Amino acid sequence: MTLAACASHPGDSRGRLHPEPGRVVRGPRDDFQRDRDRVIHSIAFRRLRHKTQVFVAPDGDHYRVRLTHSIEVSQIGRGIARALGLNEDLTEALCLAHDIGHPPFGHAGEDALKAAMMDHGGFDHNGHTLRTLARIECPYPLFDGLNLTWETLEGLAKHNGPVRHPGWALREIDRDFPLDLTSHASLEAQVAAVADDIAYDNHDIDDGLRAGLLDIDQLMEQPFVAANFRAVEGRFPGAPRDRQLRELVRDQIGVMVNDVIAATRAAVRDAGVGCVADVRAAGRTLGGFSAELAAKERELKRFMYANLYHHPSQLAAAEAAKQVVAGLFAAYADDPRRMGADWSSRLPEGETATVRHIGDYIAGMTDRFAIDRYAQIFGRDAVPEALAHV
Repeated sequence: MTLAACASHPGDSRGRLHPEPGRVVRGPRDDFQRDRDRVIHSIAFRRLRHKTQVFVAPDGDHYRVRLTHSIEVSQIGRGIARALGLNEDLTEALCLAHDIGHPPFGHAGEDALKAAMMDHGGFDHNGHTLRTLARIECPYPLFDGLNLTWETLEGLAKHNGPVRHPGWALREIDRDFPLDLTSHASLEAQVAAVADDIAYDNHDIDDGLRAGLLDIDQLMEQPFVAANFRAVEGRFPGAPRDRQLRELVRDQIGVMVNDVIAATRAAVRDAGVGCVADVRAAGRTLGGFSAELAAKERELKRFMYANLYHHPSQLAAAEAAKQVVAGLFAAYADDPRRMGADWSSRLPEGETATVRHIGDYIAGMTDRFAIDRYAQIFGRDAVPEALAHV
């Protein structure tokens, strides 16, 4: 496939932090393809299969988790990239890796870690994604991290736009391998960001309906959803309601994807972009929704926060998750040997370094591993009721 002028070309990559002389090359893969494969083969990526997406340690097998969400984001992102002539492999690498820094229990776990580490720089999942991939995941003999290309690290750091006030984790990565944090990222990174929005906007509706926390009457209060559902009913008037609702989710993804493709093409044309450097220097995000659909998408998000993410049962599970993470952090701070020989033997000197080391350990946990460790330390009866089913 011929890449567009504004695409990221692997032959023009700024390279990797560490040289890799004498490596056995597996097939005719370019640098971005290798990055994608390194992410897929990482331990951190595999752990996403037991990390919260929306529902904390869900009872059912059919709900999304971070792993399935990341795969769905990748599928959407790759389709958009192909239509725009962008680099599909870089887009896919960014989509697959974007949530690797999430701790157990999603945003609830993040809030608890942020509070526990407040006096030592705090915690944010995006910075921890970079830290995991560049420091913690260590499969290679001569250097730490996966040694991903500059473009992949840059895209992960800036997929939501320029970073003017990076946290400590991202500052450390940027110090060693400057990522030009105050500029915009590539179009591939911008596409990965909007693909994330499209995936969870729609798939969270699907999971919310499956869990019984959303119903069709609530959804019909949203004009964007109602219009799409009427179209589905018009095409399939006799179909069972559950199939109509799944068709609704597919249709909305299609509407959003087509809007992004058209809006991004127009923005690139209007900005006079001729190369990827122009994308970074444009001073604004070029890849995303049209203004009209962006307004509808923001309203949909407000609805989802009010009716799903802040549903009483969800808030109860989030409080339980915070209790587990906070309890684990306090226990490990009191006696780091509780982390096990591997992590306690590598305990660094100094209070801040120790706190961050404990944060790294907890952030890497899956939901069920965190609950098991909590039960091991405090007793199974101490596990909060909202998580006791795991």
